[in-house]
Amino acid sequence: MAGQSRNSNTLVVPQATQALQQLKMEAAQELGIQIPADGYYGNVATRDAGSLGGYITRKLVQIAEQQLAGQSR
Repeated sequence: MAGQSRNSNTLVVPQATQALQQLKMEAAQELGIQIPADGYYGNVATRDAGSLGGYITRKLVQIAEQQLAGQSR
């Protein structure tokens, strides 16, 4: 299955794909994790993949909190 994407997640806003990819690249660079050129994460250490996912989740929550705080004013 190398090279095939099995991502079952669907985006609520399909236009967000590019922004999420950019966030993933920035997070990986900040954490020092090499993103596979072919998109296959099977050879990425579980610890690295978990760190990357956790970092992205924290950033998304932070962005959402900032947007909510701005709306409540």
